[in-house]
Amino acid sequence: MMEAQRKLVPEMMELMQERYRILKFVKMAGPIGRRPLGQMTGLSERETRTMMDLLRGQNLIQIAKEGASITVDGMNVLQALETSMEDWSGRTSIAKKMTQFLGIQSVKVVAGNCDSDDTSKNLLGMEAAKQFSAKIGKGKVVAVTGGSTIASIPPQIEKFSDAKNLLFIAARGGVGDVIGLQANVIAASFAEASGGTYSTFYYPESLSEEAHEAFRKEPSVLKMLELYEATDCVLHGIGDAQTMATMRNTPPEEQRMIRDRGAKGEAFGYYFDENGNVVHRLRTVGIQTEHLAEIPLIISVAGGSGKAEAILAYMASAPKQTILVTDEGAATEMLKMLVAK
Repeated sequence: MMEAQRKLVPEMMELMQERYRILKFVKMAGPIGRRPLGQMTGLSERETRTMMDLLRGQNLIQIAKEGASITVDGMNVLQALETSMEDWSGRTSIAKKMTQFLGIQSVKVVAGNCDSDDTSKNLLGMEAAKQFSAKIGKGKVVAVTGGSTIASIPPQIEKFSDAKNLLFIAARGGVGDVIGLQANVIAASFAEASGGTYSTFYYPESLSEEAHEAFRKEPSVLKMLELYEATDCVLHGIGDAQTMATMRNTPPEEQRMIRDRGAKGEAFGYYFDENGNVVHRLRTVGIQTEHLAEIPLIISVAGGSGKAEAILAYMASAPKQTILVTDEGAATEMLKMLVAK
């Protein structure tokens, strides 16, 4: 039916897609004012006002002093149209092809490109939150990494009944100087958003071998190592190798070594070449690659066409139970690279 409508009245499908997208943004960011909604959707203030009036007239959104928010009818419409809209956009087809190429559990593709569209990162967070809430099941321990992409997930998580049994922990030590993007802070955000608990772990990413060995004997580290062994879920980002090396203030000679060894992607402090081989790793306490094979649920979240090569480098050796949440920009570029091989 949807395909027949598209052929007969193609402009109707484009209008439906636009209204669906706006409704999705209201759900994600509401309550939200007209101006920020227009900035998110790329519409003029007049176009945004017209669209909001139309959606309110259909009782899909409600508008109060603090802004627009989605109604129960709006939620039902989003849920009913989701599969059709994803199919029509072509993202479902892209996701299926990517899943086959990568040999992992599944790939989820959201609209846009994080490199040029700030709202795409929020959509990544929304989809990752959806996958996590649906699949965590009876999980107990959840390890999360730092970074802006993983930080976009907690605001999209709604409290659910089983969350009180969840313990959120940092998957590894800190990276960079932005405190809000550290794994400890993000773990606390997950706990607050979902209704779970969290445990902090402070461990510098750069230590001498002697300091590292001494630190590993500390009671807090031993406790965290036990938690890593019991981890049921990992939510993590994927970084560009050179960008991550720079963010860590890696010495120039070490950065050259990472580059010369062909490192393309980074995750958990491991640097991967295009074939998924580890070419360098940091000396730190955290989730190790040998842990991943035993963890039931792994959600990798990364987007932007500029990260396509980095994502593929990590995915070349990613565990089969991995769910990749990415955007159209990255997925389209990755497909080009995979087909060209």
